[in-house]
Amino acid sequence: METPVERIRLSRTAKDQLSRLKRVTHIKQWNILCRWAFCYSLSEPTRPLPLTIPADSNLEMTWSVFGGDIADFLILALKQRCYKDGLGTDHETLALQFRLHLHRGISYLAGDTNLRNIESLIELALRQPTTLGK
Repeated sequence: METPVERIRLSRTAKDQLSRLKRVTHIKQWNILCRWAFCYSLSEPTRPLPLTIPADSNLEMTWSVFGGDIADFLILALKQRCYKDGLGTDHETLALQFRLHLHRGISYLAGDTNLRNIESLIELALRQPTTLGK
């Protein structure tokens, strides 16, 4: 399946937020935290704001590292969300929406004051209603 992006480079702000999340959750891999963040953003009912997000950090990963074993499912979830939002599913739209959802999700997780450990991250996921497909 064609990936929305080959390489993912995060903003400096997102890297700093992920560093904090690594400390509080004890999840050591960037890609796992990024998957949580991306899925969190996808579950939100609103579209992410069309912001310009700089790729100004040294944190970079390939799509295959980001997605791991569930990479194809993440592409399908992104396409479904774009369809639900009335957007296209062309390569450019998918790349932009992926970047917006990833950064929004990181920001939301980092801003959650109740997120104090991995258990609270799991509680958040269980509490969060899914809106995909609605």
